[in-house]
Amino acid sequence: MKLSTTTLENEITKVSLSGRFDVQSAIEIDDEFTKIAKEHKNLLVDLSEVTFIASLGIRTLVVGAKATASNGGKMVVLNPQPNVEQVLRTSGIDTVMPITHDAATVAQMFGHSIPHS
Repeated sequence: MKLSTTTLENEITKVSLSGRFDVQSAIEIDDEFTKIAKEHKNLLVDLSEVTFIASLGIRTLVVGAKATASNGGKMVVLNPQPNVEQVLRTSGIDTVMPITHDAATVAQMFGHSIPHS
């Protein structure tokens, strides 16, 4: 699992994940992801390159969403692949963090406009 961050306009931090978000990957990135979530108010988590997500990967996302919420912020999931999105929606994750495929919707969710990247 690869994790990279980019700072967007309006204090939004984009976290891009790629690969399989399986148990081993979740263990590997959990601390770093949680640290990013605690340090940044608004997170945009790009899952477009994640091909699989396990329950421990979902847990990593939920912990991150709670960390941003405790900062008065929000976490939004961007562009999950269909199989990953189905797992997230089936598990009810979309009630904890919004899932979108549209940059304009993301801008509205954060109350800002963001550049296309």
